[in-house]
Amino acid sequence: SVEERIEQVRSMYERYLGRKPEIDHDVWASERSTGNRNRAIAYLMLSRGIIEDRVEETLDLYFGQCSVLVTAGDLAVIGATIANHGVHPMTREQVVPREVTRDMLTVALTCGMYDYAGEWAYSVGIPAKSGVGGGILGMLPGVGAMATFSPRLDGIGNSVRGLRVFEELSQRFDMHLFDPDRPWRRSGAVEQPTVSDELR
Repeated sequence: SVEERIEQVRSMYERYLGRKPEIDHDVWASERSTGNRNRAIAYLMLSRGIIEDRVEETLDLYFGQCSVLVTAGDLAVIGATIANHGVHPMTREQVVPREVTRDMLTVALTCGMYDYAGEWAYSVGIPAKSGVGGGILGMLPGVGAMATFSPRLDGIGNSVRGLRVFEELSQRFDMHLFDPDRPWRRSGAVEQPTVSDELR
């Protein structure tokens, strides 16, 4: 059932966060009633043989995943795990298979910022995923992660202030993934992710 599969999703989050995050059932219900674009995409994928049947059940699972309650700190820990090749920076547990993180980071860089993804890759150069709730999670492989939260969105669906923060940090600290002058690249060593005191 969808409820059982949502519990599996919450258990996955528990490996990142040390707890099972709650689901906002009001958001879940809202997603169900307004997610017609996602519904149309799902049925188009069904018609092309990309997904199998049980479309409505799969959509409901997706809407439930979109309703998980996390903080910016939670996002940063999740991102640091992915950036650290799937190894949790505090527990040292292999939460995600190493080869899967490569695919996750590739998708994040190429389409994680909706229709702004191309410009983001060019100007910011940090694999990232934004959400219409106002969060942005950015990850630098082998280095670490950062997250912002600010609800005001632009016309594409990305956080206005979050974009500005990432743009400025990328420029100020040479954080673009392909920047030859990145400090950790100049030193010839990859720094391990660090965790702030409030996340310990």
